[in-house]
Amino acid sequence: MKSAEGDNELAARLASEAGIMLMTLRAAATHQGKALGTEGDRIANTFLMQALRDARRGDAILSEEEADSAARLSNRRVWIIDPLDGTREYGEGRDDWAVHVALSVDGIAIVGAVALPARGLTLDSGSASLGPVAARCPRMVVSRSRPPEQALSVAKALGAELLPMGSAGAKAMAVVLGDADIYLHAGGQYAWDNAAPVAVAQAAGLHCSRIDGSPLRYNGTDTYVPDLLICRPEWVDAVMAAL
Repeated sequence: MKSAEGDNELAARLASEAGIMLMTLRAAATHQGKALGTEGDRIANTFLMQALRDARRGDAILSEEEADSAARLSNRRVWIIDPLDGTREYGEGRDDWAVHVALSVDGIAIVGAVALPARGLTLDSGSASLGPVAARCPRMVVSRSRPPEQALSVAKALGAELLPMGSAGAKAMAVVLGDADIYLHAGGQYAWDNAAPVAVAQAAGLHCSRIDGSPLRYNGTDTYVPDLLICRPEWVDAVMAAL
């Protein structure tokens, strides 16, 4: 097994390099809107898949942009990637999109990197630290297009300020950076949507679980993740009580 340090460095480097490619593509203005998102997904996925195959030949890979293979189920080490999380935001010229690179070992996301290329940031599980508390009132990040009803209900119970945002990675990193306190999602995601954000958030000291408090597990037969809670430790009890 490769060292955790080496895996962290690899995840951070690849996420950052894919992010640079995506920024270069967007700046070239050869594609617009949905077509830009489609091309961005393609080039970032091609790069990440080849780079991981070269660097970690014995590991399996699960990507949003690739056909799934049951062969990964027998591999202890599985890289889980989302080459472009927040395709819509990327195509609209916004900054709340991300690149996710995670490593699951025995079903646990132990390594992760989330690049926020439009902000010039990459956060990874080897160096992430929790940002300071900046507000007394809790701040909850929610989908800017379809906020889950359960999240809105919890926000109301806590008197939380709502912060609409794009990709799952951008939302989770807002909590890590101290720009928000709670990220609760009950509308369903997939492993590639949150494996890397969870790895980074846990390394930074945040609470990460299903909304019933059970642990998040990866590399199962079903890649669907029904719900997710990432929040500062001081808000866990209040959120659970509101749920």
